[in-house]
Amino acid sequence: MSNKNISDIQKFIETYEPAKFKTLSRGIEVRGIKDIHRGISYANEVIQRLSLRLTIAHSAEMAMYGSFEVLDV
Repeated sequence: MSNKNISDIQKFIETYEPAKFKTLSRGIEVRGIKDIHRGISYANEVIQRLSLRLTIAHSAEMAMYGSFEVLDV
């Protein structure tokens, strides 16, 4: 990850304040979300509001255990 993307991920973490997350090579996996739809919607709002170069990735499998990924673009 470039310094810009590390900075964007850090800004996201500080604003979203996930209770649990795992660092990935290209971003983070946010875990333990009870309302996955609301969690992803809020994550998208944070990304747009702060003009971060990040994207959300999720699948039905991740939704089953309440997680989604925030990845650098």
